[in-house]
Amino acid sequence: MGSNVEYVKVSGTGPNALDFHIAFYIGQLAGKDPEAYFHVVSKDTGFDPLLSHLKTRKLRALRVQKVGDIPFLKAGDAKSAPDRVKKVGNAKSTPDRIAVIIGDLRKRGAAKPRTVTTLTSTIGALFLKQLTPDEISALMTALQERGYVSVAGSKVSYSLPT
Repeated sequence: MGSNVEYVKVSGTGPNALDFHIAFYIGQLAGKDPEAYFHVVSKDTGFDPLLSHLKTRKLRALRVQKVGDIPFLKAGDAKSAPDRVKKVGNAKSTPDRIAVIIGDLRKRGAAKPRTVTTLTSTIGALFLKQLTPDEISALMTALQERGYVSVAGSKVSYSLPT
């Protein structure tokens, strides 16, 4: 993972020693950089309440089971991951988010999501699972109002700008 990762030796032992260290360091790092993205790599669902709480505080945090499940790595796009994270993280307004979505859909060519369910989950993953269901729904509405997406039942068709 190169210079983007810092390894910390856990001091002490106990059933939750690692969990407390992770919570401490996320808090410390979030205080220094509230725009950072935090990925806890663990199968332990015990981290989920902490990560949900961080999201309510507008911090970006996600638990994945393995490093390869981190969204921008999973997309096979690891080389440009820092740029993608920065672009997605900077997209705060609806027009900026729409631009990110349109860019992603264009790159997909014929492999665009074909159902509403798949498109909404694609949008969620694109924004590193940091958007609420209401925010995703608002983006879907905006895509339809702008004529980029048409929905017929559960099916989706596209008319993307060039």
